[in-house]
Amino acid sequence: MNSEQPVSQSPLISVIIPAYNAEAFIERTLKSVLSQTYKNLEVLVVDDGSQDRTAEIVQSIGGQDKRVILLQQLNSGVAAARNLGIEKSQGEFIAPIDADDIWYPQNIEKQVQCFLDSDPSVGLVYSWSVDIDEDDAPMGEFRASSIEGDVYKTLICHNFLGNSSASIIRRACLEKIGGYSCQLKEQDAQGCEDWELYLRIAEYYQFRVVSEFLIGYRKIQSSMSRDYSKMAKSHNLILQVVRQNHPEIPGALYRLSKSSFYMYLARQSSQCGTPGITLFWLKAALQADWITPLWRYGLYTLSIKSFWELMGSSVLSPLGFNHFSVMRLNAGSSSNRRFSTITDFNQRQLSLRFKLLVGNLLHCSLLMI
Repeated sequence: MNSEQPVSQSPLISVIIPAYNAEAFIERTLKSVLSQTYKNLEVLVVDDGSQDRTAEIVQSIGGQDKRVILLQQLNSGVAAARNLGIEKSQGEFIAPIDADDIWYPQNIEKQVQCFLDSDPSVGLVYSWSVDIDEDDAPMGEFRASSIEGDVYKTLICHNFLGNSSASIIRRACLEKIGGYSCQLKEQDAQGCEDWELYLRIAEYYQFRVVSEFLIGYRKIQSSMSRDYSKMAKSHNLILQVVRQNHPEIPGALYRLSKSSFYMYLARQSSQCGTPGITLFWLKAALQADWITPLWRYGLYTLSIKSFWELMGSSVLSPLGFNHFSVMRLNAGSSSNRRFSTITDFNQRQLSLRFKLLVGNLLHCSLLMI
């Protein structure tokens, strides 16, 4: 789609932004949305009972750009906030983004064009994302997949979309399957609401991908310091429902799903500097599926790094380990590399092709089950 196409001829996109105490980044998030090359947008920010300047900042920006609409509710959780935004929106497509993430300028344009080039069986289009720091600079970690089509079984094993800011959803999908689940919050199990919605969409609709890094997914200490036990509980509750609905799917897929998710929690815990919790989740990954983690490089690097942090260099030095040797073990991890811009990241990313190959092999094998 030509970005110069008249707005009147372009489908309306409803951008939904749940925001709770988001004053630190909400202005940058809105700026990235309003700077999209695709212009036919309405932007609904749902203030979920914030106690900071979130509403004030949104109102100020809305005074300059009438596409921005502020909605407010008592603190009810991210799922309820997203649902309120969807309910009040009018667009043909729904584009969620969290209040601290950013979109690069062509994200919406390219996702909409992917929809327009597809038939109605496609319900969701997603883009690739990179982790960014507090200054919007790429940190090295990324989420990229070329998986599309019938993705249900693959999505059970792994949320390859990566986050809740990476997709555009056809409104008709949500009218058919419903919105985000508020039941997880009611069970004190928040954290996987986006994955749960993606799974319900994948039961009925095809997925398509825009194979470009167009999402900046914010990773800072405060956003990573969360209750991972609630996320694990959320993941397990969703798997229980899926397994009840699809007893024909082999149990190995559910074990793989748990193991993969626990490995993800281990990585997050390591980045937060909590080695004891990292080892806890590594053990949980092995207990869920003892075979698959053994093939993962991260199992060994995270284990050694965590043991070193717990025991101290005075204990590990006689064994040949010190701070620098542990850091070298992690040198292959993209999380230790910093990039100044998204262009720099794209030019220097060497592990992408391998990750796409592995993902495609997994997806193809699952389609044959």
